[in-house]
Formats: sequence, structure tokens, C-alpha cells
Amino acid sequence: MTRRLAIYGLSLSSSWGNGHAIPFRGLSRELAALGWEITFLERDVEWYRSNRDVPVADYCDLRFYDDWRSETAGAVQSADAVLVGSYVREGAAIVDWLTTTGRPLFFYDIDTPVTLTELSRSGQTDYLRGEQIPYFEVYFSFTGGPALEELEQRWHARHAEALLCGVDPELYRPVPPDPRFAGVLGYMGTYAADRQPRLQELLLHTAERRPRDRFLLAGPQYPPMDLPANVRHIVHLYPREHAAFYSSTLATLNLTREAMRAYGWSPASRLFEAAACGACIITDTWPGLESVLEPGREVLLANSRADVEAHLDGLAAERRGAIGSAARKRVLSEHTFARRAAQLNAALERTLAAEWTTAL
Repeated sequence: MTRRLAIYGLSLSSSWGNGHAIPFRGLSRELAALGWEITFLERDVEWYRSNRDVPVADYCDLRFYDDWRSETAGAVQSADAVLVGSYVREGAAIVDWLTTTGRPLFFYDIDTPVTLTELSRSGQTDYLRGEQIPYFEVYFSFTGGPALEELEQRWHARHAEALLCGVDPELYRPVPPDPRFAGVLGYMGTYAADRQPRLQELLLHTAERRPRDRFLLAGPQYPPMDLPANVRHIVHLYPREHAAFYSSTLATLNLTREAMRAYGWSPASRLFEAAACGACIITDTWPGLESVLEPGREVLLANSRADVEAHLDGLAAERRGAIGSAARKRVLSEHTFARRAAQLNAALERTLAAEWTTAL
């Protein structure tokens, strides 16, 4: 029997300036391999339209809309289930309408700490109201740990389940070093005001103290900055270039959004991607990190410039390789999109099986 899933998501077509495209691509591709027909519904907006690295996907029917009311009803009517992602424009109105369609409804929050912070402040976000959370069969969350308990006990989610980001091992793997990305330390990430102080401390201040070394910063939306002369800023890298970036520096810096650090158990996609490339990762710290990668063996921890410098000074080639290899092995074992899709598929199948049993 063909099973159909409609997904309302922020973007699948463009990875520019957002962390949603990569997980939606990975999940859609792997669900298709499990027999699902996926329709991905994405609002057609200029800033993604101008930067689409996947304008057509062979694993899903990627549809762009201007008005969800008139252009997406057909996809929902033919679907067996519907998944709504966080940060979807008019998401709350879409959810209200979906509750009238009789389709099993799921939510995928790629921004759980941000969502919970806003809900605690005002009871709603731009894409979801707190009162809507009980509508979902499963509230999937990029964040595990205490956030799941908060979703169930305070916001009355029927079931909250961690569906962490993952990695595509075909796209993210060790590749030969690329001279364009040579350096002792690289960081890839879109500008975020709450991350900027740690970027200054751990990357830029380290670069200032090591003028003979080369550093890299890759990511869009940064305001004008007076960068040290030995820091190269690359405004955007498409996913096809990520593996070369991670494979070419002595170490890779991972920085986490402040809300995600506060909640913990929120590994970013960049952490998994760098690890899958065999990079030696230096990361800021947050609760639950040790459940993803083992500190000292699979990842290095840093809360200050001095920590970063100490790691760089002690990174002989053998140690760098051992840490990168251990991280890669862990991620390929536990954190691929194939694993995530199997988890999502199980939840969808349970819900549909219950629906069919009730109908009989």
C-alpha cells in the first residue's frame, strides 16, 4: 500500500541562512526509500528562491506556494498524514485548518528551545500557539532531555519525542584537503546575535593572538566586522562544499545558540556533519553533550580562548586523526538520517495502524 505524507516546512529547496533544509532533505529521502510518497510544501519566498541549491528533488514532490489556503489543500486531501515544521509562516493558521481535515497531524520542532522560550513568555510564537500542542499525535523535537517533559507536562503534548538532527554519510565524509579551506581552525554557521560573543572569544580572539595561523569563518548574514587579517570570511558554502571545509582545517569549531545551550540536549546539525567528515571538533559546552559525543575522545570542550589555544597547541596529527575517527564512527552508528527516518516511520505507522483498527 502506498503511504503519503504531506510536509509543511520552512525550506527544503534552499540551505541559505537556515538549518531546516538539511534535515528535511535527509528525512524525505530516507522516508521515500521506506516506501512513502512525500509532498513537501514550501512558501515561495525571494531569499530562498534566489539561493536554491535543490530546486527539484527526486525523492519528493517539492511544491512552492504563495497562498496556502488555495494551493495546498489538494496535497493534504491525498495524504495519509501531515507533518508541520517550526518557523512555517502562518503555521498557527495552517494547524488550525489541518485539525478540521481529519488527517493525523504531527509537528517537527527544529527550534524547540526558541519555541519553549516564546511560549513561556507569551503563550505563542509566530508559527504555533501553546493551545495547539495537544492537537499533534507526536510532537517531534530537535531537543531531548527536560524539554520533552516540559512539552508534555506544561503544554500537554500527547507524546513528545526527540528526533534529533542527523547526517547524510554520502554527502558528509572525509575528502582530500582543499587549499581554499586550509587553516588551523574553521567555523561554519549563520550569524546569530546570541552566538556572536562566543564567536568573538573562541575564534576571533584566538586568531588575534596567533597572527601566523590562518582561520576561517563561513556563513551569511553577519554584520560588518573588523576581522583580524588572518581570518577569511566566506559568505556562503553550499552543502556540496561542506565536506572539503571540514576536511581541510586542523580543527573545527562548533558553537551553539544560547537557548539551546540553556535547555541542553540540542546538538546542531553542524556537529554531526563535521563529525561525519572526520573533523576534530572543538565545541562549547551544554548539558547532554556527553550523550552525543564523548568529551576528550570524540570531541574537545572549550569555554574560553585559552581552552581553544591549548587544544590547538596539543593537536598533533595523530591525536587529531584519532578524535576525528572516533567521532565519525559514533555518528555513523547512531546519528544518520536513515536512523531518524526509521524512528519517524515507526511513529507514523503506529498512528496509522491505530486509525485503521479504529475504522474497522
